[in-house]
Amino acid sequence: MTRRDAIAQYEILGASPEADLEGLAQLAATLCGVPTAVINLIDDENQYQVAAAGFEPSVCSIEESMCAVALQSPGLLVVPDASIDDRFAANPFVTGALANVRFYASSPLVTPAGVPIGTICIFDDITRDLTDELSTCLALIARQIVDVLELRRTTRALESSNEQLERFAGQVSHDLRNPLTAVTGFIELAADSPEVVAAPMVAAALSRADAAATRMDSMIADLLDFARLGGSRPRREQIDLDELLATVLDDLDQAIRITETVVSVDADAQVSGDPTLLRALFQNLVANAVKFSHAAGVDPRVDVRAFALDGTWRITVDDNGPGVPEEERERVFGLMERNVSNETPGLGIGLSTCRRIVDAHGGSIGIDVSPLGGASVWVILPRAS
Repeated sequence: MTRRDAIAQYEILGASPEADLEGLAQLAATLCGVPTAVINLIDDENQYQVAAAGFEPSVCSIEESMCAVALQSPGLLVVPDASIDDRFAANPFVTGALANVRFYASSPLVTPAGVPIGTICIFDDITRDLTDELSTCLALIARQIVDVLELRRTTRALESSNEQLERFAGQVSHDLRNPLTAVTGFIELAADSPEVVAAPMVAAALSRADAAATRMDSMIADLLDFARLGGSRPRREQIDLDELLATVLDDLDQAIRITETVVSVDADAQVSGDPTLLRALFQNLVANAVKFSHAAGVDPRVDVRAFALDGTWRITVDDNGPGVPEEERERVFGLMERNVSNETPGLGIGLSTCRRIVDAHGGSIGIDVSPLGGASVWVILPRAS
């Protein structure tokens, strides 16, 4: 890991000085009896004073930095009079161009991975020395500074993990809504069937409800596995797209019937991928198409088509809804983002899930204008080998 990469993981450059770091800088100055102490992070171009006692922290180039010189040989460094030290005599912080440093001492900041990323330094405009006891204290403060930086990093990582978990929970609940609605709808259909024809209709409806429940159970298990692997390693199977889309339409049966949407599918294709994830993908796309077409106040229509490309399939989901303006077509793939020109209720979680699934399959996804007048969401997926 480079020094720049090691510094970047702490996400502290450009941020307001943290009270804990300022406190440690003040502690170093007070213990060692000097007016100034600085905590520096140093990459290959600049020295960033992220906290200081005795003056306002700033940025300087490594050519001007005394600590960049000290960091070339990491370890405790004590310089009683920098004006007669060959390493520092011409430095602008010593010559008077930027300051009049005489006494200088520093201890390196070394990450747990062993990368020196900066220093805690103290200085004065008079000559002096540092006892062994105070030298030890300066080294201890350096380690405390790294501990504060590590705590900052792990706290941010935990917050990010919690945020991802919250997002995943939202995605799972969204993806399970369609098969759950299907289960409820089929059970209601069975309960409302006239007694004369009840037996065959009840059996068929309950059979479809059982199939939807089974798909829901499979989706829960597979999406959790997908999340544990970081969303980047889906299973790979040969999938008949027509058959997969048939289960999608079954899960969306109630929404399609209520909105009286005409859905046409021509997708005789064999794709390579994870059947559960791809079912969630097309559930989202078809459900969105049905919802927005119905909300547009037209006779809703959705067409799903597959087109063979070189080594891949291009699958399109077209609708005759309001469409998505060109300037919004990338933004709507962000989590919780929606087409701001459309008033249809919804959180917009679906398209974020879709992009994540498509990316994991090595494909791509986007939005164009549909020949039907609305939106055309296209997906590129690999062919089954």
